[in-house]
Formats: sequence, C-alpha cells, structure tokens
Amino acid sequence: MFIVSNYALAVIFCVVTMLCWGSWGNTQKLVSKNWRYELFYWDYVIGMVLFTILLGFTMGSFGTSGRSFVEDLSQASASSIGWVLLGGVIFNASNILLSASISLAGMSVAFPLGVGIALVLGVIVNYIGVPSGNPVLLFAGVLLVVFAIICNGMASGKMQKGAEGSSSNKKGIIIALVAGVLMSFFYRFVVKGMDISSFETPDAGMMTPYSAIFVFSIGVLLSNFVFNTIVMKYPFVGEKVSYNEYFKGSFSTHASGMLGGAIWALGSAFSYIASGQAGPAVSYALGQGAPLIAALWGVFVWKEFKGSSRSVNRLLTLMFILFIAGLALIVSAGN
Repeated sequence: MFIVSNYALAVIFCVVTMLCWGSWGNTQKLVSKNWRYELFYWDYVIGMVLFTILLGFTMGSFGTSGRSFVEDLSQASASSIGWVLLGGVIFNASNILLSASISLAGMSVAFPLGVGIALVLGVIVNYIGVPSGNPVLLFAGVLLVVFAIICNGMASGKMQKGAEGSSSNKKGIIIALVAGVLMSFFYRFVVKGMDISSFETPDAGMMTPYSAIFVFSIGVLLSNFVFNTIVMKYPFVGEKVSYNEYFKGSFSTHASGMLGGAIWALGSAFSYIASGQAGPAVSYALGQGAPLIAALWGVFVWKEFKGSSRSVNRLLTLMFILFIAGLALIVSAGN
C-alpha cells in the first residue's frame, strides 16, 4: 500500500484534506434548488462507500509496504473494527445535525459555532490521545483559525441581515452545539482502531488507513438508515420526505451527490494516511480549516458576498490573513 514517508508530504496530504472537506458542499449547492438535503445525503453516503472501495484496491493494494487492503481488512480485530464503526456513526450524527442547524439558524451562526467547537475540542481530544508536535504552536494556530471562522461568521451575518433578516434561533444554536461536540470525537475513535505508530509494520488486529476509511464509511451507511430516515420522517425544517422521491431523481442529480461523498472520502483517507507522520492532532487541525475553503468558494465562485459593504470586506480580508497565519503555525508545530 502507499505510505506517506515524511512530514512534508504529510502536510500536503492534510492540505488536500482541507480542500476536500471544504469543497464537497459545492455538489449539494448544485442540486439544492430542486433536491432536498435528506435525499442528497443518501447519494453522498453511497459515493463515500464506493470511493473507499476503489481507494482500497488501488492505493491500498499497490506496492510492497505494509499490508494490502484485503489482507489488512481480514485480520482486523473486532475491537478495532468496532472503534472505527463508532467513529463513522458519530460523524454521521454530527454531520446531519450540523446541516439541520444551518437550515434553522443560518450559516453565520451554525457553521462557525459547530465547526469552531469541533476544531477546538477535536484538537484537544486528539492531542491528549496521541501527543505529537509543539503544543504551543499547535494551539496558537488553532486559536487563529477559530478567530478566522468567527470573522467568517460575522461577515455572513452582516450579509444576511439585509437580505433575509435574522435567522438565528434557540433550536438551531442548541443543535449546532451538539453537532460540534459530536464532531470533535469521531476522528479520535477512528485513530483508536489504527496503528499510527507504524503503517509499514502495524500490530496484529489493528487497521491501516485504507481499511479504516472503508469500515468508517460502512458505519456512516448503516447509521444513515436510522438517522436519515428519522430526519426524512421528522425534518427539522420543511415537509417530510419519502423514499419514493429519491428514486425520481435524475442521473445527474444522483451523480452529484455521489461525487460529493467521494470528495469527502478522499479528504478523510488522506487525513488518516498523513496521521502516521503528522500526528492525529495536526492532521485533524489542518483538515478542520475547511470552513475557510468553503468561504473561498462562496466569495470567488458563488459570489455570495457580491456588493458587500466595506466592513464585510474588511472582515473577509482579516479572515484570510488569520487563516493563513494559523495554518502556518499548525504546520510548524509538527516539525
């Protein structure tokens, strides 16, 4: 299987993670006008599973280092599989809740709050689990990224006030808080099922990144039959959705959702692959800079801030500066 052998390459993989985690939402935006999120999410999960299988039989099976995908999966212990499955279940619950919160409280409240909490708590949890890197630089970088996310939220809030009015409400805020706390734990459970100390000669029963991301996606898929079915029947916003509506979607609509799942899975796989060299805390922190990538899409591609005021433009500029500075500190923390 392919293994990252140095820190510089691990950082590149983490940056790819950030790009993927911050970009998959574009596929949802493409079909959002005539396709409910609950229906999109099924294709998203299916795409995630299919891509992890493809990744396992390509990068996870080529070369002579470590165990191949099938070999690694077949020897995995029940406890390792259980930890990674649990990570998938927790991620799925948090991702669905965060999306529901966005629909209730708006991007300016839900996304910075939910992902900001996930970033801070997640880095703490992963650092305690596997201490690696310079803690001062790491947490200073995380703090700057949090400030950048806050600037992003403030800029979005200023734009929404004139166009839609205040969309924040108690229910959305509570859901965002729960989503953020849940999201901060999923990565640690996945890493618990892997032997990140040595992907070349992993301990018996432990998994390597390629089998772990596949098992993770199965956890997401299985839990989706529970979580997404409940949300479809009792949606946080709008009318309930039936499974019959899913099968009425066009090929391009379904393909868009599957592409979104594949993009997210690629980012996650690269994060797990990089964790052996960068450490879980650094890998997770870099990946959770995704809200800023999403902001770049919103500003320069979707023109969400077109015609904005000077104060909004100043917040956006400060956001990008803080993000770049935070990213530099996080990268330096692992050297």
